[in-house]
Amino acid sequence: MADVAISVPVAPTPGVFRRLLKRKLAVFGLIVIALIVFAAVFAPWIVPYNPDEQFFEGLTLEGAPLAPNVQFWFGTDLVGRDLLSRIIYGARTSLIIGVIANGVSVLIGSAVGITAGYFKGWVSTVLMRFTDLMMAFPALLLAIVLAAIFRPSLLIVAMVIAMVNWVQIARVLYTETRSLAERDFVEAERALGAGTFRILTRHIFPHLVSTIVVYATLGIATTVLLEATLSYLGIGVQPPTASWGNIIFENQTYFTSAPWLVFIPGFAIILLALAFNLVGDALRDILDPTQQGHH
Repeated sequence: MADVAISVPVAPTPGVFRRLLKRKLAVFGLIVIALIVFAAVFAPWIVPYNPDEQFFEGLTLEGAPLAPNVQFWFGTDLVGRDLLSRIIYGARTSLIIGVIANGVSVLIGSAVGITAGYFKGWVSTVLMRFTDLMMAFPALLLAIVLAAIFRPSLLIVAMVIAMVNWVQIARVLYTETRSLAERDFVEAERALGAGTFRILTRHIFPHLVSTIVVYATLGIATTVLLEATLSYLGIGVQPPTASWGNIIFENQTYFTSAPWLVFIPGFAIILLALAFNLVGDALRDILDPTQQGHH
């Protein structure tokens, strides 16, 4: 019976959400995420104008962007497009890439980390040496190289980011899985003739759910920032597709005369990344068994 008690996993429960709502910063993060997701999903119905439409009245007589006004709430960009509409569509781009890229990186990292942690010998050695090799390269530099090799598109950018973001979660899950694999309840299952699949799915993976959830949440913030960086450098999402990073890239020459063209998308990037970080940090505190009862 003692072994059964030990094997009960610390996993997310319905009470986690209630505890999350007791944290003001986490609630702020959830509200920001909900608003941005709403704007991204319903973008075609809530944007005031087509994000790619160029307005003759959207430029001054000298051909400069318009400042925020009654018609264009966030002003216009250097070719007369409504900045508010492009910001809203840029949210859709950031979230699509964030969810796809982070989802793939979590799957890859989880598979590598759990496999390397459970199996010993050459399997563990090969997988973790490869992980160490990937960690040796700066993520941004590696992403730039991969993005330069492939023709940038929404899917390619997501896959490039996924290829450089899986190593952290793989390393963490490797350590946790290796520790779990040596626990008494796992040894007892092996003695009873349980197969590898049963042990991994019934006794090891449930213990790792909390870690995966936290890293999946925090990872979206990293993904959004990396996508914006690649788009700003011109090797991410390509115009005319709206992305917060390429909006800054396209309008940076007007930084001194039309600073809103840089500050507004920059603020959007920071706000979304901050929101996911706040929620992820709160989840880490709540789901970490060493923090139970301290909040």
